[in-house]
Amino acid sequence: QAQLVESGGGLVQAGGSLRLSCAASGLTFSNYAWGWFRQPPGKDREFVASLSWTSGSTDYTDSVKGRFTISANNAKTTVYLQMNSLQPEDTALYYCAGDYKGRGVRTTRTYSYWGQGTQVTVSL
Repeated sequence: QAQLVESGGGLVQAGGSLRLSCAASGLTFSNYAWGWFRQPPGKDREFVASLSWTSGSTDYTDSVKGRFTISANNAKTTVYLQMNSLQPEDTALYYCAGDYKGRGVRTTRTYSYWGQGTQVTVSL
């Protein structure tokens, strides 16, 4: 049974940092491209960052570039999102997702597995 479990969210003041983790099980980790998406209150889910094993590349939406870093540990089958210089606009429910043999594209529909989400709230 494939499962993704996010953790590491919480309440942080503006300018602070958090590291999100996504633990994957029940699948072959290196067969997937991995992405982070977020859903702010009242808005649609949006792309944040992705990592592709095939290309060895990462991708970031412009609003987080330079502040967030996606990484993965194959031995631990875990994906991470390091978030620095957090702002209230980053407040959202954050999801990790796996795209089987994917290339880390930005559309949600290409990802076949999703975690339950972890809440990130950034206060002033």
